[in-house]
Amino acid sequence: MKSKRLLAGPYLFWSVSFVVIPLLVIVYYAFTNDEGGFTFSNLAQITTAENLKALGLSILLSLVSTVVCLLLAYPLAMILSQKNVSQTSFIVLIFILPMWMNFLLRTMAWQTLLEKNGVINSILEFLHLPALEIINTPAAIILGMVYNFLPFMVLPIYNVLVKIDPNVLNAARDLGANSVQTFLKVTLPLSIPGVISGITMVFVPALTTFVISDLLGGGKILLIGNVIEQSFKQNSNWHVGSGLSLVLMVFIIASMAMVAKYDKEDGGAAF
Repeated sequence: MKSKRLLAGPYLFWSVSFVVIPLLVIVYYAFTNDEGGFTFSNLAQITTAENLKALGLSILLSLVSTVVCLLLAYPLAMILSQKNVSQTSFIVLIFILPMWMNFLLRTMAWQTLLEKNGVINSILEFLHLPALEIINTPAAIILGMVYNFLPFMVLPIYNVLVKIDPNVLNAARDLGANSVQTFLKVTLPLSIPGVISGITMVFVPALTTFVISDLLGGGKILLIGNVIEQSFKQNSNWHVGSGLSLVLMVFIIASMAMVAKYDKEDGGAAF
């Protein structure tokens, strides 16, 4: 028992040093002013018109991106789960290969593709087709989010689907269920834990991102992540930035709690 506690030592040190202490620093700055006095004014900054608009737009784009990722990921995960091991390993490798590249470089690549004189519009011009006016729009940001976070939706769903016993599906068909009924009554309920995990892994980083909106939005579309970044980097106002970060953290924890509750209720019923 003592040896197991010693093995947990490095993890505890890491957690305290890089999770607990930074969070305490954020909490301290969020509830203090420049003189070190206690205040709620930093948290109240979320109620300004500009910040509410940024927060609302962030939530909207994150929800749209999460839904798009789910609609794309579930069929792909089902296809992968039905392949044999060698085929699946190769397809999954090809799918996650771009994730080995730096996040910033991947986003900058899309900026190059989507800009007015970029690769896509050059090809369209060569084919005498109308150019795409997508750069610096919410659609470009959603595209960047979907591209970067789609694997985080596919892999949890695939890991759940591949563990479903084929005999369960065969039993449903033997009892007279067609393909649609088998999917709705058996496959979908059993895959809910993977779906919930994927939603969490996509929605949270999409809600907090600022790099994608900076590059693909051209700095013209402010998300709450951009507001927080500007508070720290441009305005050097750690107090306001920490206050907004704490408010955003509350939204993230609330969404994760709702998802976890839904997962517990439906997942338990499914199994």
